[in-house]
Amino acid sequence: MARLDRLGEFFSLDDDWVRPGGTVSRGDALFTLAVVAASLFVLELMRALGGLVEIDAPRWQQWLYTAVPALFLLTRRRFPLATAIGASIAYWAISTLEPLMASLLSTQIAYFLVILGGVAWARSRRAMAAVYAVVLFLMFLWLVWGIAVGQVLSDMVEASDPDAWIPATIAAPLMLGVINILYFGGAVLGGQVAWRSARQRAHLEQQTVTIREQTERLRESAVIDERLRIARELHDVVAHHVSGIGVQAAAARRVMDRDPEAAKGALARIEGGSRDAVTQMRGLLGTLRMRESPTGAVDHAPEPTLGDIAEMALARSGSGLTVVHEVVEAREGDVAAVPASIGHSLYRTAQEALTNVTKHSTARTARVTVRVDGEHAEVEVTDDGRPRPGTSGTGMGQLGIRERVQSHQGSVEIGPRPLGGYRVRARIPLRSGGAR
Repeated sequence: MARLDRLGEFFSLDDDWVRPGGTVSRGDALFTLAVVAASLFVLELMRALGGLVEIDAPRWQQWLYTAVPALFLLTRRRFPLATAIGASIAYWAISTLEPLMASLLSTQIAYFLVILGGVAWARSRRAMAAVYAVVLFLMFLWLVWGIAVGQVLSDMVEASDPDAWIPATIAAPLMLGVINILYFGGAVLGGQVAWRSARQRAHLEQQTVTIREQTERLRESAVIDERLRIARELHDVVAHHVSGIGVQAAAARRVMDRDPEAAKGALARIEGGSRDAVTQMRGLLGTLRMRESPTGAVDHAPEPTLGDIAEMALARSGSGLTVVHEVVEAREGDVAAVPASIGHSLYRTAQEALTNVTKHSTARTARVTVRVDGEHAEVEVTDDGRPRPGTSGTGMGQLGIRERVQSHQGSVEIGPRPLGGYRVRARIPLRSGGAR
């Protein structure tokens, strides 16, 4: 039973792969025509050398017996099993009618290639195994019949050497058996090797297509991610400064008549905010262009990080909003040791949170707390106000916060506080893949 299992495994009887059917190509036609012509030429050479004197069939039958086996080569790929069956029937018929014609080298080569092609191109491995089991069994019976009843054995016995160590009655069946085992075994083995090679090529081609498709999807995903990143950066830079400019402009308009100095201060903050917006916009564009300086460094302004939150909080104070900044470190220097990518994401989180306080809240005080404990870095922005009527946003800012933090495997908490006000808290791990 184990041997049958190994045999079935070798012939891939349970394999789901189906080899695409071949076609009768121009190359097949030319090859078949060449084999037919060569076979007939060799036949005439043998006739000229007296090798066909024992054949009684007329010349046209000899040509027919020579050409028919070669003609089966034309359809060996298009109809492999039917061709193998037809060629076997033709071979048996020729062997019965004119045994010497069946033993010609050209006939043997043509039949060998047909048997090989049937194994190599059969679409169903089980059908191939069934057909070839029947063909080989009948071929074995025909061989036994030829030895027992035909003239093969008697001819060999008559031509045997009396001084031979092995009797002709043993040597003849043994030699014929070995020759046929090598002949049919070689054809079947070669066909199975060809089928396995075709399957491997098909799998490699499929893997190539899959890798190409995955690469294309990854490229598209990278483009989408980059677009989202650019959108977040533009939103953070523009929304932060424009909203601040709007608040300062409104304050300047209200106090312009009664308090010119306060209006001047508001206008000065508008000027500074617009200048900062232009500076950060240029830095962002420089990052996108990735222009190389002569020293090889990227020529753009450095992106803000965790240590720049204090300056940003100070700039947001004014016009009725007081921003308090607080830093909590487990060890001195922890804030400076936070990776730049994480620090930049937390900076943008605090910036967006303060922008939302300015635009959507009645808060008078906002607190920005930075905490770094060696394992995590976080920023928390809280305020003491209520939602300002008629100022509901699109939610894009909070979505950007979540996307930034989640890209570092961090967590985000956004929502109202139990005792009033609003809280935005972003926490990012420093050692579990967060620094990317």
